[in-house]
Amino acid sequence: MKKILIVLIVALSVFACSKDVEDKMYVNVEVQGLKKGKFYLEKQIDSAFVPVDSATVNGSSTFTLSDKVDSPQIYYLTFAKTQKKIPFFGENDTINIKTNLDKFSYRYLISGGENQELWDRFNETYKKFNDKNLDLMKAEFQARKMKDMDSVQKLAKMKNNLLRRKYLYAINFAVRNADHEVSPFIALTELNYAQVKWLDSIYNSLTPEVKQSRYGNELKEFIVKIKVAEE
Repeated sequence: MKKILIVLIVALSVFACSKDVEDKMYVNVEVQGLKKGKFYLEKQIDSAFVPVDSATVNGSSTFTLSDKVDSPQIYYLTFAKTQKKIPFFGENDTINIKTNLDKFSYRYLISGGENQELWDRFNETYKKFNDKNLDLMKAEFQARKMKDMDSVQKLAKMKNNLLRRKYLYAINFAVRNADHEVSPFIALTELNYAQVKWLDSIYNSLTPEVKQSRYGNELKEFIVKIKVAEE
């Protein structure tokens, strides 16, 4: 009987430890060229960046940070010395961040987490829209400089068409991925000037679980504010 009890206690302990691991986010970081420094794991509450964990490194280029994520949301890896930040989608999973000390906040690689993977995919295409818009703006500037008003009108029309395509891409992406928290996040950050009917479409497509998430609730509140203002 004692042996059975011991086995049960050990099994329960292992299960409890495994559950703790599953219910927590671990961020494994590698900063090439790092010898020493302090780093924070932060999340944004209202307009403030709040540290939830930190690591002081001396003689190593790798370290791990962690937090229990109540609802998937954007976190930041912050280098204390420069206050440069790397944003990533945090959830209770293992996240790997690889970067370089000299190019800390603008050349990095993040892996792990379904929302992060989707956000990367979205940003990759969205960057193409932004780059194309920048090219059109430069061309329009040159056309105005040359007083070529026909070209200015043509380029303005191209910019409007590009903006419409950009918005449609974001809307469709959010609806297609309505079972992930990245969906309402995109609606809040990239479509905050879109017509309320499109925001409604995104919110109504969300799964019940995502509707109850941080960004799901924020999107609901945002839509209500718009409708009240329009009355």
